[in-house]
Amino acid sequence: MRAEVHPDPLLVVEDLTVSYHRVPAIHHLSFSLGRGHCTGIFGPNGAGKSTLLKSIAGLLLPETGRILIGRRELPKAAPLIAYLPQRESVDWDFPVTVRGLVEMGRYHHVGLLRPFSKKDDEAVDGALSLFGLSDLASRQIKELSGGQQQRAFLARAWAQEADLYLLDEPFAGLDRGSSANLAGALRTLASRDKLLLVSHHALSEAIDLFDTAILLNGEMVACGPTAETLSPRNLECAYGTAVYSGHHHHDHR
Repeated sequence: MRAEVHPDPLLVVEDLTVSYHRVPAIHHLSFSLGRGHCTGIFGPNGAGKSTLLKSIAGLLLPETGRILIGRRELPKAAPLIAYLPQRESVDWDFPVTVRGLVEMGRYHHVGLLRPFSKKDDEAVDGALSLFGLSDLASRQIKELSGGQQQRAFLARAWAQEADLYLLDEPFAGLDRGSSANLAGALRTLASRDKLLLVSHHALSEAIDLFDTAILLNGEMVACGPTAETLSPRNLECAYGTAVYSGHHHHDHR
């Protein structure tokens, strides 16, 4: 299936190959995505979902190919990107309040030593309000529920004025209410012209959560509107015949 070609894509991935210890985790991926989409990344264990997100975040160097964000390569494009790794790899015990975390999003606008302006304070207030965190602003992040922590991260990214949000399994371990809240926050971001790339293991939730999808198994299987991308034929191609059981554990590749 041909991927949609956007007239002015925010993210362009061309012929991307990334290896761990000389074993390719993803090979020769090419796709482009425009603003205003919430895109799910699906595939079996070890398919390269985390690898793809880390590469776009600039944490892994490609062996082949290139990544353009807003027509710029990394590291120049770094201020446009917000990356949230898998939950267990974040130090949620770091001693900072919710407001302090969101303020970090302004640092590349103000520099570490310059004082905050009224505009910076307003950006932080707006971010807290948008993600329903105003009442929690003075709490330590370690006191928050998992869903609130995820939303605090999104608020920091909003204050940063990031355009591309990369989230690795953000729904893992959240209860139903927190998941619904997070899904609402992601929809809000897409409606505000952001691009979200979100790895997720539950295929059953794909249509509800994502308007577009990427299906990987080391290589690109399909990319485009969710229902077409996750067609029975494509799923069989990505997962083999075991896909329909729906039980997929996620891992770190």
